[in-house]
Amino acid sequence: MRRIYPGCDEFRRLNMSRRGFVHAGMLGTAGLTLSNLLRAEAQAKPGSAKRQNSVIILYQRGGPPQHETWDPKPNAPSEFRGEFNPIATSVPGIHICEHLPLSAKVMDKFAIIRSISHRKEDGGVDHSNGDQIVFTGKKYGPNESINAHPSIGSIVAKQLQHQNPSLPAYVMIPKMIPGTGSAYLGSKCLPFETGVDPANPGPFALPNFTLTEGLTVNRLTDRRGLVEGLDRVRREMDANGEIQAVDDFTRQAWDILGSDAARKAFDLDAEPAALRNRYGFTTQFRSRVRAGGDAPGWTQRVLLARRLVEAGVRLVTVDLRWWDTHEDNFWSMKECFLPRFDQCYSALIEDLHQRGMLDTTMVLAWGEHGRTPRINAAAGRDHWGNLMSIAMAGGGIKGGRVVGASDAKGAEPVDAMKIPHDVLATLYRHLGVDTTVDYLDHQGRPFPVLSHGAPIDELFV
Repeated sequence: MRRIYPGCDEFRRLNMSRRGFVHAGMLGTAGLTLSNLLRAEAQAKPGSAKRQNSVIILYQRGGPPQHETWDPKPNAPSEFRGEFNPIATSVPGIHICEHLPLSAKVMDKFAIIRSISHRKEDGGVDHSNGDQIVFTGKKYGPNESINAHPSIGSIVAKQLQHQNPSLPAYVMIPKMIPGTGSAYLGSKCLPFETGVDPANPGPFALPNFTLTEGLTVNRLTDRRGLVEGLDRVRREMDANGEIQAVDDFTRQAWDILGSDAARKAFDLDAEPAALRNRYGFTTQFRSRVRAGGDAPGWTQRVLLARRLVEAGVRLVTVDLRWWDTHEDNFWSMKECFLPRFDQCYSALIEDLHQRGMLDTTMVLAWGEHGRTPRINAAAGRDHWGNLMSIAMAGGGIKGGRVVGASDAKGAEPVDAMKIPHDVLATLYRHLGVDTTVDYLDHQGRPFPVLSHGAPIDELFV
């Protein structure tokens, strides 16, 4: 096996990307890219020991239908109403879809916004443009799949990473999706990707990695193996004097990898079985979604997100795709998406509340657009940018309330219309990000962090 060692060209190439840290340090290749991060940020001032505000974005890519989630329309004609009925929640007067019973029980701890609409001037909304708008506040550029402007997570990394250099400010579970890139902020502001997916059944299968000449670690194959393997490698390095063969920043990276914070954050086996069951194990929900292919059981991703913000990560985006139900919308919602989401979402809200973390952790559940009010010939709903419903909790948001309203068919906002930029402004304010700062693009043109939108104050009063 060819080894990679400090000083060689391949080592330098690998060191160019921050994202490798979680592959390596937290869940994989043992900190090679982390050392580069630490070197670049060595002059940053340490943050306060007090818990910092954080955000979890549960990204329902594909576009969840408003009628079958937070805004049922039981009195609409059947071609709009659909097959499901509303149910009462723990808050009198608020009703949601019948297939979200666990969420209904914790309605007092989260809020619903039923009047989100994309701006007409942002152009037609499909998956790609929607991804860009909801993560950046700006529409896509020449390549619809590549960020023309930095995502909210990259802005967080740019402005807040220095406050806690021992952990990444921005994490993607399990890997980047369209809209989440750093654009002209560069590779330092890309997300750390866990790479290995906690939703997959069985043990982690981590990539091979090497740190120095003569030191190779092959496939730490499970979560306990990761923790024990890092300890073993560190002991071997110390015993052989090999830790002296790497620079100060790589040694610091290994210190982070061996820290309690890193190990606790990524060691899901440390969670009580009852809590893991409360979030839902993968095997409970592995079923085929006729409209969108095989949908993974992503409930354990949400539990990992909670562990990360508890450890000090500032923004975690969890990929909960693929809600693109052009066909068989009702079968897919009932048999797959809604039961899984209901279980892990309600578990997350309860878990954060019980741990005293809901005040500092804002949770956003949304997709890139809504779905058409009229059901199509394939029993599905198509893309719809004029209206979507979302759920928000934590960070001072008052639970048990609904902001805005849609018309009788669930097609357009009729009260308190909001745009995705307002949601981003709310998240940014919670995190303490300065949205008036300009960053220069590759042509030297200045762009503010957010040029439209205002925090949604109705959520807090």
